[in-house]
Amino acid sequence: MALVLVGINHNTANIALREKVAFPPEIVADALRRVHALESVNEAVIVSTCNRTEIYLEFEGDSHLSESGSDLVTKRLLLDRQQRILAWLADYHEMSAEELAESSYAFGDEDVVRHLMKVSCGLDSMVLGEPQILGQIKSAFAVSKDLEVLGSVLGRAFQVAFSVAKEVRTDTAIGENPVSVAYAAVALSERIFSDLASLSVLLIGAGRTIELVATHLADKGVSAMVVANRTLDHALDVAAKFDGHGVLLSEIPEQLVTADIVVSSTNSQLPLLGKGAVERALRQRKHKPMLLIDLAVPRDIEAEVSEIPDAYLYSVDDISAAIEDGVKSRAEAAAQAESIIERGVGEYMQQLRSLNAVATLRALRDKADSIREAELQRAIKALDKGESAAVVVESLSRAITNKLTHSPSVQLKKASAEGRDELLQLTQELFELELKQEP
Repeated sequence: MALVLVGINHNTANIALREKVAFPPEIVADALRRVHALESVNEAVIVSTCNRTEIYLEFEGDSHLSESGSDLVTKRLLLDRQQRILAWLADYHEMSAEELAESSYAFGDEDVVRHLMKVSCGLDSMVLGEPQILGQIKSAFAVSKDLEVLGSVLGRAFQVAFSVAKEVRTDTAIGENPVSVAYAAVALSERIFSDLASLSVLLIGAGRTIELVATHLADKGVSAMVVANRTLDHALDVAAKFDGHGVLLSEIPEQLVTADIVVSSTNSQLPLLGKGAVERALRQRKHKPMLLIDLAVPRDIEAEVSEIPDAYLYSVDDISAAIEDGVKSRAEAAAQAESIIERGVGEYMQQLRSLNAVATLRALRDKADSIREAELQRAIKALDKGESAAVVVESLSRAITNKLTHSPSVQLKKASAEGRDELLQLTQELFELELKQEP
């Protein structure tokens, strides 16, 4: 087994556990270097989003073509590597490996490629078919490539996954009907407030998710938007696209007073909004209700905020009901996507076999060339001694033939004695041999 994936996602772990094992951008490089330094690891990619943390690795010294889980040895090897990776992950995040083991999953070889393609196409997302995950996976791929911890095997798997995801987006309806997490946040807002256009919104963060939320809000007629971010220029850039205002994170307390809806999505490792700040804002609002939607992992808003009367807090795990209708419309498209994915997996495995063939052919050619060079030098010495050219050439050709066929002859006799006739048949096919019929 060469490819191994170990991960947790929204189906196997709650948000509390997912935020513990998340890899924000500022630590991904360090984590990649460390996991790549593990024994036998050749390549590494870490995909970390609000809904999943997945570690993709390629190990040296194993066949790339074993069927994942097809025999006891393969299963034991996968289990051993899963435990090693989980131990590393637990150590890195200073938590219990047992806690991770209960909520993790692992795949090997072909199943790794299949899972990667499903994730890239949005088929494994909380929101079926959501498009953001592909960009996040491409970013993870780029980081590994920049750090030079990516090679031809795992690197090729990601490139094929990107190609398959593009085909799925182009040839199926998986991308129709907006049901991204950002859209779901706005849909949830519509269920709570009857007229979004009359409300004021505070957006915390300036990344792609917040920009998508702002886009959907603008489509609903919302015009009063404030974007708060650690970097003011980034806040101003996003706000300008929607005729809003940009402020620093330090200005959040005063902005809360006028905010009917708060949506947050940052990479902060600590909560940005606490119970006390919300309580003070609600008192100044005379307890006018406030909706808070936290799309971040780790969470940006303290969970205790949900205890405050008139404050309605939702996390990414709470908004799935808001997207059910859109998901139903994508079921048929998902079935089409599965077919495209299976074809993509087959193409990748074929490419991998081709890589193995190239390596074998190179080794065969190198061995043949080594024999040729050794016999050529021996023939030159014989000619220098004055031996007959005809005799030297005859000896040269015979020696090359004997040495090229020696190892195959030994192995074929051994295979025949062991009853492995398939090797004899493959040899006949490989060298296009026509057996002489006995008289």
